[in-house]
Amino acid sequence: MTTKKTMSEPKYKRILLKISGEALMGDASFGIVPEVIDKVAADIYEVDSLGVQVAVVIGGGNIFRGVSAASRGMDRTSADHMGMLATVINALALQDALERLGGQTRLQSAISMRAVAEPYIRRRAIRHLEKGRIVIFAAGTGNPYFTTDTAAALRAMEVQADVLLKATRVDGVYPADPEKTPGVQKIDRLTHLEVLHKQLKVMDATAISLAMDNAMPIIVFNLTKPGNMKRVVMGEPVGTIVEGEDND
Repeated sequence: MTTKKTMSEPKYKRILLKISGEALMGDASFGIVPEVIDKVAADIYEVDSLGVQVAVVIGGGNIFRGVSAASRGMDRTSADHMGMLATVINALALQDALERLGGQTRLQSAISMRAVAEPYIRRRAIRHLEKGRIVIFAAGTGNPYFTTDTAAALRAMEVQADVLLKATRVDGVYPADPEKTPGVQKIDRLTHLEVLHKQLKVMDATAISLAMDNAMPIIVFNLTKPGNMKRVVMGEPVGTIVEGEDND
């Protein structure tokens, strides 16, 4: 693998980035805004250019949310499978944006669709990362009743990532919604157990429990601020870090 050099070494060598589908629609009410996905791709490519191995899990909430559809009477399994297919659409859009920048990518899907994506194979994914390719994981875990948050935690463990990065529209974790509660202060550091006990909106409980059981740190940061992803990877104190009690 060709080593990409930089003036200072990144703190993390292999990352798993979780992006929600809603992050791709900008101020629109649904769908993909090309300018937004181009910006996200530019941030990922910047990190990739540091020599960091990058894997991405992307949601599909900008197109279809299985939980919402199930709450309106649709069969949950069918609704979740529709949501998984929505993540493939987003993954293809992100792959295109990255490749237009010159990035080398591979798209792997947990649901077999060989015409557009490789099947998810753990060892193959790791090999792609070792070769400097950006690996995009689509279709969640391939199973209903599991969110893309859980898929992100699972894939982070499977590819032995150093950290799970949760990209959001806010600066980190807050005790209340900062968009609805002005003046609330950001929490800089938490344990996985605190997130579960306080029911903080970081990731779903299954994802947090999986990360806790496997000592996987999670950093929640604001994706909309240019350069934030790079700052996180370089070890700057950006966002909120969620880690095990042994790291306190």
